[in-house]
Amino acid sequence: MLDMIFYAFKTNQPPHYVGMSEDVYEWLAKSEFSKIGKSVPRNILIDEEEEKLPLVELDQDIRQKFRNFFRDAIICESDTVLAKLGDSPLKEEYQAGTYRLRKLLDLLKCVENENYRYLQRVV
Repeated sequence: MLDMIFYAFKTNQPPHYVGMSEDVYEWLAKSEFSKIGKSVPRNILIDEEEEKLPLVELDQDIRQKFRNFFRDAIICESDTVLAKLGDSPLKEEYQAGTYRLRKLLDLLKCVENENYRYLQRVV
């Protein structure tokens, strides 16, 4: 599993981890997602300890670019999922077929949450 981690700024809110398979992470790395924002080493408090991490600051412009990317990806993935699963998928087929879509939705929700100020792409 690989992670995307969202950090809040100056709050007691814990980081939010979005774990994903290597396939999904690789797909994101090869997409426009990897070109949005630049990771910059920043000092951040984690569990009351200061750490220097490579983070993308989710300013208004970057946040909007991520929103647009995830919304477009969700639309494309929804079409693919509906075509692939048909009318009556088995539970396992449904879970496997919707995995990427669920991860994209989780990432979109984090990007839209104004409490999260930074994103870390962890390999």
